[in-house]
Amino acid sequence: MELLSREKAEQYGLVVPQVKERDQVLHDALCGYLANIRSGTRATKTKATVKASGKKPWRQKGTGRARAGYVSSPIWVGGGVVFGPQPRDFSKKIPKKVKQLALVKALAAKINNESVLCIDNANLAEIKTKHIFSLLDGWDGKESCLLILKSPNRNVLLSGRNIPHLDIVTAWDVNALDLMSFRKIFIEKEAINILVERVKKHHQTGNTNSQ
Repeated sequence: MELLSREKAEQYGLVVPQVKERDQVLHDALCGYLANIRSGTRATKTKATVKASGKKPWRQKGTGRARAGYVSSPIWVGGGVVFGPQPRDFSKKIPKKVKQLALVKALAAKINNESVLCIDNANLAEIKTKHIFSLLDGWDGKESCLLILKSPNRNVLLSGRNIPHLDIVTAWDVNALDLMSFRKIFIEKEAINILVERVKKHHQTGNTNSQ
């Protein structure tokens, strides 16, 4: 296991730019990812959807009380809610180039902060939770941790699924939100090549557009 420094990352072919503390592209991408995981299913009942009798509570005149037409009125206890939340779609479309650039900057931020560690191989012979801690040497389980694999590994996924503060993804699926949500990142050495390929696609796209 070794630290993935800027020099080591450049040896693999990773371009590690300097990232400002407040980066607009990274901010926009993270806001988009967070919006896309919102369910937007909360709802309140209006006076039309409250289950209640439609009978007039009392006659219009002659009782001395204020006139009332129905018990589902918003001013009554148990009545409908005025302008309450209704189901809605919070999703935002994140441009592909923004996703790619955000991934580059998020990865660079973690490397610059010395938060990325390389492991030789993430294979486990059997499904046991304690083997995850042996694999992630130096991790005590208290800090949030992200393990990036080259490809899905059943033994690793099942061994780590019940560990709090740990998430396991593949190098093809990891995004900027995944990287920025965890304090410590472990990555298979073979998975670095996949990230290099994804980052190179971004740079090739950028160079093509600039010509």
